[in-house]
Amino acid sequence: MPANPNLKVVQDRRDYNAWVATETIEDYALRFAPKSFRNWSEFLVANTAIGGISAVALEAIGASIAISYGFTNSLWGILLASSIIFLTGLPITYYAAKFNIDMDLLTRGAGFGYIGSTITSLIYASFTFIFFALEAAIMAQALALYFHLPLAIGYVVCSLIIIPLVFFGITLINQLQLWTQPIWLVLMLLPFICILYKEPEALSNWVHFAGHSPSGTAFSPLLLGSAATVSFSLIAQIGEQVDFLRFLPDKEPANRGKWWFAVVAAGPGWILLAAVKQLAGAFLASLAVSHGTSLDRANEPTQMYLVGFEYVFSNPEVALAITILYVVLSQIKINVMNAYAGSLAWSNFFSRLTHSHPGRVVWLVFNVTIALLLMELDVFSTLEMVLGFYSNVAIAWVGAIVADLVINKPLGLSPSYIEFKRAHLYNVNPVGFGSMVIGSIVSIVAFVGAFGAIAQAYAPLIALGLAFVLAPIIAVLTKSKYYIARPNTHYQTGLLESVLRCRVCDGEYEPYDIAYCPVYEGAICSLCCSLDARCHDVCKEPDESRSHPLASFAQTVSTTIFRGNVSSDWVLRTIKYLSVFVSVTGLVGIIFSLIYYHQIAAPEPFSTASDHTLTTLTEVYAALLVLIAIGSWWLVLAQESRQLAQKELDKQNIQLQQEVKERQQAEAQLQAKAKQLEQTLHNLRQAEEQLIQTEKMAALGGLVAGIAHEINTPIGIGVTAASLLVEKTATFSENFSNGTMKRSDLARFLDTASQSSKMTLANLNRAAELIHSFKQIAVDQSSESRRVFKVKTYLEEILLQLSPKVKPLGHAFKLNGDPNLCWDSYPGVFSQIVTNLIMNSLIHAYDEGDRGLIILAFRQIDEQLVFEYVDDGKGILPEHLNKIFEPFFTTKRGQGGSGLGLHIVYNLVIQKLGGTIQCYSQVGVGTTFMLKIPMRL
Repeated sequence: MPANPNLKVVQDRRDYNAWVATETIEDYALRFAPKSFRNWSEFLVANTAIGGISAVALEAIGASIAISYGFTNSLWGILLASSIIFLTGLPITYYAAKFNIDMDLLTRGAGFGYIGSTITSLIYASFTFIFFALEAAIMAQALALYFHLPLAIGYVVCSLIIIPLVFFGITLINQLQLWTQPIWLVLMLLPFICILYKEPEALSNWVHFAGHSPSGTAFSPLLLGSAATVSFSLIAQIGEQVDFLRFLPDKEPANRGKWWFAVVAAGPGWILLAAVKQLAGAFLASLAVSHGTSLDRANEPTQMYLVGFEYVFSNPEVALAITILYVVLSQIKINVMNAYAGSLAWSNFFSRLTHSHPGRVVWLVFNVTIALLLMELDVFSTLEMVLGFYSNVAIAWVGAIVADLVINKPLGLSPSYIEFKRAHLYNVNPVGFGSMVIGSIVSIVAFVGAFGAIAQAYAPLIALGLAFVLAPIIAVLTKSKYYIARPNTHYQTGLLESVLRCRVCDGEYEPYDIAYCPVYEGAICSLCCSLDARCHDVCKEPDESRSHPLASFAQTVSTTIFRGNVSSDWVLRTIKYLSVFVSVTGLVGIIFSLIYYHQIAAPEPFSTASDHTLTTLTEVYAALLVLIAIGSWWLVLAQESRQLAQKELDKQNIQLQQEVKERQQAEAQLQAKAKQLEQTLHNLRQAEEQLIQTEKMAALGGLVAGIAHEINTPIGIGVTAASLLVEKTATFSENFSNGTMKRSDLARFLDTASQSSKMTLANLNRAAELIHSFKQIAVDQSSESRRVFKVKTYLEEILLQLSPKVKPLGHAFKLNGDPNLCWDSYPGVFSQIVTNLIMNSLIHAYDEGDRGLIILAFRQIDEQLVFEYVDDGKGILPEHLNKIFEPFFTTKRGQGGSGLGLHIVYNLVIQKLGGTIQCYSQVGVGTTFMLKIPMRL
């Protein structure tokens, strides 16, 4: 795959990733919690996180430990486990609250790698559904006690009621914990206060409580280790605390004290309260036994608290009702946290392996369903065995994380910050992952007794110690090179006040949640980066010439062993199949071995299995092998199918990108040509405007010449008449001076003077009329000002101005219209339109010697002036009719036609006056122009 295929983000994929982002942003599941979202107070966040201590399973665990190992060993076992859990939880909660990330993101950057932490997500998810099952089973016992509801149905009810409470995430859980905390706290403390008040000797009875312990209340290092092993299973609870503490506001000088109190009290501090509850459970178990409850049922919280509330309420029915209320309330408070944390863990696990995210609610239901299955299998009856086995794996995980946080980071063996984004992490970091795996395997082997009784009792401490020591050792051996796959050189975390937009989902995120993706050539959010299945981590694999080690091994096997007769693809497929098959069968085999060990090989009184147990387990295991074989083959083939489909999509995508690139180049060339054409068109328009202006000035010049010629005649006649009058006046004056003037001379002079004056006045009036008309038309054409004018009068003035050109040709004009019709428009524009139409008729409609009739008719229809221009000339040919308004089109090129007259008319009517113009013509009959123009613009 090329280093930069520039994958196109199709809309469907963008919509899917945007939906995933929206679905997770409600509580920022699977991602860093930004500052803009963390608006809750330190108290509210801590109050929600501390809701985990409401679990009455803590009392059940303490009671089980006390019943199995007696008071002394249970006391020291609980204190030992709680102390270690507190110390390991402190750095985890500090870093999670400081960087605002959940347990999975913290694990990624604390030595496990991007894919390596999926196994810890599975461990964490197992913790949530195991404890969900324990808590719901306890609630179902309470419902069975009060409502006589069968346990099988009670398990279903207790599971389903949690789902809607967790559906809306952290916001609703916050409110639930806030409002229920005071009630729960009062109900928890009330029975203990009354017991100690009414029966203080109950404490002494507890101190001497031996349970099933063969050594009674005597201290035993082996029993101490076994007791601590069960309590160590609570170590994974720190993940749930972190899921809520990541919403703390930033630590600043103003809130430094409150911030640290919230981190310590609601982080590792929860185990101190949990230790008290475990001891309280041991105390209530001893009290329940003293009241006649059997040892087998004394670890049930409903039995324990029923005895306790009988000290508070004398009425047994009231005591039972309050007991049920307390147990149900406690279990709801804790199971909303278990279900929420489990949904996050499963989401993290599957989103990285499958590159898809159907929604946190899907995994919520999935987690609850697994817990329901465990309840139906009666997980509560094997409480010690389940928690004991689980604690070995969980404590190895925590030990590896703590070692990285408190040793590797201060020594500079790992980055000082927590990097959780796929784009910057190796898939597997041997520092955390390797130390956890080694610690888990060794401790499990010790747990089954392979290393003796002491190692068996202290197996969790072996897991913790090995993981804690191996993490820095492996970091030194690997030179810490597997922490960061590539440095963050694009989006520094110092820009946290700004936001960046993801190229895939188009959402805005803070830079700490963003990585640079060379495939998409821009920013990509951490979740979209996790969901991408097409990039193949090219940002972390600069040398793509390297083949996959497994493929190289398959090629070697095919060549050396089978001499090329067997395809390397078939060998590779077989290796993958065997890897999956052996891994799954081995895991199932370990689980069955543990069941066999605890039910058959365990010494009395713990051995409860029949003689047929081994045979049954073997038969079930054999049946499962068939299903595992089929499922393993299906997984391998499904993975190959996805890879082949993805390769095909990548090839198609590359081809598509090449086609897009070629198309873009072609479009760029077209755009360049279009730009050239646009420039050419611009130049043509400028030339057209200049020609139009020249045409207009030429028309105006012709008008001046015509008017000058027309005025010359009346002025000449006036000059001649005036000259005659001057001459006759001089003669008359001379005769008058000489005294020779006769009466007849006076009569002739007066007659001549009268005729000359009349002739002069008439011709001067004619000249003045022509000058006034010319002045009005010329001003209108040059200024293009808007005014109100009478249409008919103005048309008469236009015809008068054109008379020098029209009169010699002998054409007749006829005006039809209301003489009083006024029009608010641009008279100069109208004059130019009429002039061009008349000149067009003079040039094109008539041949020399023709005598035509031109009709100019106008009328008002509604709010429009309808102007109709009709000539009876030769008409327009049909093939020319659609071209007459085009610029420079003329049939009289070089004969007085420029081809701009009707083009000017069209533009003036459409653009200047906002009207319409249509032409109708019939050869040999004439031409009609129909103009419809608004009466007011």
